[in-house]
Order: sequence, then structure tokens, then C-alpha cells
Amino acid sequence: MTIWLTNTATRTKEEFTPLDPDKVRMYVCGPTVYDRAHIGNARPVIVFDVLYRLLRHVYGAEHVTYVRNFTDVDDKINARAADTGRSIGDITEETTRWYLEDMAAIGALEPTHMPRATAYITEMIAMIEDLIAKGHAYEAEGHVLFAVDSWEEGYGKLSGRMVDDMIAGARVEVAPYKRNPMDFVMWKPSSDDQPGWHSPWGRGRPGWHIECSAMAYDLLGDQFDIHGGGNDLMFPHHENEIAQSKCAGHGFARYWLHNEMLQVEGKKMSKSVGNFFTVRDLLDQGVPGEVIRFVFLSTHYRKPMDWTAEKAEQAKKTLRRWRQLVKDVEPSSPAKDVVDFLSDDLNSAGSINFLRNIGQVLFQKSGSWTPSCETLGDPEWCKLAREFKASAQMMGLLTDNLGGWDSLSVDLAPYAERLASLREMAMQTKNFVALDAMKTALTEAGVEVRMSKTGVELVPGSGFDPSKLEGV
Repeated sequence: MTIWLTNTATRTKEEFTPLDPDKVRMYVCGPTVYDRAHIGNARPVIVFDVLYRLLRHVYGAEHVTYVRNFTDVDDKINARAADTGRSIGDITEETTRWYLEDMAAIGALEPTHMPRATAYITEMIAMIEDLIAKGHAYEAEGHVLFAVDSWEEGYGKLSGRMVDDMIAGARVEVAPYKRNPMDFVMWKPSSDDQPGWHSPWGRGRPGWHIECSAMAYDLLGDQFDIHGGGNDLMFPHHENEIAQSKCAGHGFARYWLHNEMLQVEGKKMSKSVGNFFTVRDLLDQGVPGEVIRFVFLSTHYRKPMDWTAEKAEQAKKTLRRWRQLVKDVEPSSPAKDVVDFLSDDLNSAGSINFLRNIGQVLFQKSGSWTPSCETLGDPEWCKLAREFKASAQMMGLLTDNLGGWDSLSVDLAPYAERLASLREMAMQTKNFVALDAMKTALTEAGVEVRMSKTGVELVPGSGFDPSKLEGV
């Protein structure tokens, strides 16, 4: 099985060849824990969760190590503590828990390691000392800065920017202690009311970029396979990671993957526009985590994604039917086509379209969205259904932990039997009042009523509300 990935560093799609097939290693930049994760934050989580699942499928779960960090020392966290009067520890502990709960709700597997920056201060200080000794960093007024011009061979290569252009176009902190406007902070002094650690340069705290270099080196070694994140991190964060790691003598990451950004209803997500919301906002509004995941996976990770309410409703309808279709089926192995799509630069959109087609085939062969292998007695249908379910689960869909929202626990069979009885009675008496009243009540509860010569079928629609079935 060959996996092809678009490597940002080379701008080409390359065959993925791990350094060691028995130790496939991936690092993805995680959240700064000061608030709820917005839906844009969820996109890289879902993208790299699918890659993690694919790598586990190809190389074996025990041979893949996935690291995603928590930034729990940052000026945004300090500002939130000052604004709320709460301790930094309380804020980071709470928001870390929120993040894990919300990402679990959209079906993300937990990474192998989830290091917190504050647990790696010693490693960061050691790396900074090494960079100073090698002439790639310097101390100035309690700060330690990386000297960008000390690494002439590669700064700007990942993002494709020239240093002079970056200086002209980027928002850089102009400070008197900087030798070059592009030099970035690796260590800065802390006041008494800010988090701080003792260092050779006085009490202070790390800059943002050094933490990922230190944690990746400690957990994944001198060189590892994949580094991922949103393309908003390409510059300056990932550019700076590469510079300081390479200058420290580390091989660092071989393949770089970046997902595109997200829009909401065709516009950039912004609080001022009023289209900014968190993952938790959607969950609390009744949008299932599985639906969020499906919408995200319906667009290729390297293309801009547009979240719309219409897409969410369509996803809900599709997933509810898929779950009905294979609810009594045991998964087997993923379809080769789905694995091939995902192996071709994580083409999740292609996989989703393939599953749509197979779902339609299963429906047409059974003539129902609520079939069962035992009833059909069709070995080919059952084989295809088991493969279909395994394929969806490989993408983190139709899993048990994401189930329940579709209200499959509500047995509609008694309602279908009663409706069939009322129809038979109405045909005899020519009085359709009771029949029409029950059909109306079911429709108002979000149930699709399908009546044919062969019988009555009730299917929960996208707006199904089981509470409205009371008294029907």
C-alpha cells in the first residue's frame, strides 16, 4: 500500500516513505488553551485524525506515534486570567478538558502523546542554550532571540517567502533589542504577576515557537516523518520551528502538511460579522459531532471549506440513512477504493462520494433503508454492507461512540404497523380522517412516511424529534 502526500516543503505530491515503518511518527500543532475551540480549530484535528487512522491501517496501530501539544503558557492565557480574575492553572485545566471533550464529540482519536508546554521548560532552555553557543541566538535585555540571518540556507523556504518581503509585509515587533526585525523571541522576561521559570537569562518564560521544537525532539527524536497544521501556521510558526530545529542540528520533519482555512456561509469567520461560533456552540444547538465531521470531510483538506447550515442538514439526513442501513451489520474490512482515495493525499471528499454511491446501491438492492442480513438472505448485499460500514468507520463515521443522535433507539415499527392498519381500515370504510391525522402527526415529528403497495415504511428525517411522538 502506497500513500501519497502533498509536501508543502517541496510543493509536490510525494510517495510517503517513513524513516522506519515500525515507528511512523507525526507531530501536529495543538491549541492554546484559553478558550473554547472554534470550528476552524476543528479542521486540522479532523484532517490529521483521518491521516492517523490511515497510517494505523497501513502500518499497524502499535507502529504509529502521534503527538499533538497543548500550549499552556502564552500571553493570551495571561490576559484571560487578568480579565477574569481566575488563576492561570484553573483556566488552562478547564479549557484543556473542554478541548478534549469537544474533539471527542467530533470523533477524533486521542493522540499517543499530548504534552503540555509547561512540562518541557527544561528542554526548551537546553535548546536555547545550544543555539546561543552555536551563534544562532543572542541575549538582549532579558530576552533571547533567534538570529534569522544566521541561517542563510533555508529561512522562508517552507512558506515560499523572501526575508526582505517578510520584513516589508509582515507585522513584526520592532524592538530596540532586536538586531534584525525578523528575529523572533525564544525567551522573554516575566513580571511578578506572570508565569516564570528560572533560566540563565533571568526569570522568564518561553516564546511560542520554541516549545514545539523541544517537544518534538524529546518525543519523536532527531528526525521524524510528518509535521502538520493549518496553513495559517506556516508563517511564522512553522518557519521558525524549522529554523531553530535545523540550527540546533536536528533533522526535524520530512513531510509538511497544511490544511486550508474555513469559511462560514461563504464569508471569513469573524466575531464582527456575527458568524463566529465554537464546536460547543454547534453541539449545544443540536448539530451532532458526526455531522460536523461529515461536512468537514466532504471537502479536500487542501481546499477552502465553507460551513453552511444547509450542508449540515444534508449531512444529517445522509448519516441517519447510512446508520439505518447498516445498524445491524458487523463491519469487516474497508473497501479498497476508500483506502485508495485516502492514500491519494487524503482525498476524503472522494471517499465520501464513493460511500454515497455504495449506500445507494445497498438501498436499491434491499428496497429499504432499514434492511437486515437475516431478512434479505443476500450474501452479496451483506458482504457489501459490512465493507461499507468498515469504510465509514475508517474515516471516523458510523462509530459506536458517535451514535445515539440519530434516535435509532426509537422503534418506529409499531407506528408503521398501526398506520398500515389505519390505511387498510380507511380503504374499506372510505374514511381517511384517522389515517391522515396519524400521517400528519408523524410528519410533524420529522418522520418520513412512505406508503406503497408493499407496505408502510417510516424513516426519521433530518428534523426528527422523538419527543413529538408522544400521544401519536
